[in-house]
Amino acid sequence: MTKQVAHPMLKFQRKVSSLVESKVLKSSDSIWKVALLYGDDWAYWKRELLEFGFTMQDPVSDVIVVEGWDED
Repeated sequence: MTKQVAHPMLKFQRKVSSLVESKVLKSSDSIWKVALLYGDDWAYWKRELLEFGFTMQDPVSDVIVVEGWDED
């Protein structure tokens, strides 16, 4: 039996969703606001988001609704 490891973006998505649920962020806030919460780790996440076609002006709700983080 092999254990499947969650895609790093799935973990990021869950964290962003949690921040919206706890009202730290609004779903309509721009993705760049997440940078204020991630500090030094933000460069990595920004690069990942850009590779998936997001812009920093997109709302965080766009990250939350992604159903799969397949890299083709």
